[in-house]
Amino acid sequence: MFVPEKLRAVLPKKKSKEELDKHYSDVEKVGLEKGDFLAMVIAAFITFIPVLIIAMVVFYGILWLFVLRG
Repeated sequence: MFVPEKLRAVLPKKKSKEELDKHYSDVEKVGLEKGDFLAMVIAAFITFIPVLIIAMVVFYGILWLFVLRG
């Protein structure tokens, strides 16, 4: 069949353990730059704050519906 041969040609080749170790050791050598930590903190706030606000609104809505409405 032609399909498995085409799939093997398209899929990435499996890397040996030595190649993976070399790649990850190169990644570990790269350090943070001056503004990287601040950028990560800002990105975390941009990501998590809207989700937390929505969760609090839903929680308060359920609380109001069952408890506070009276």
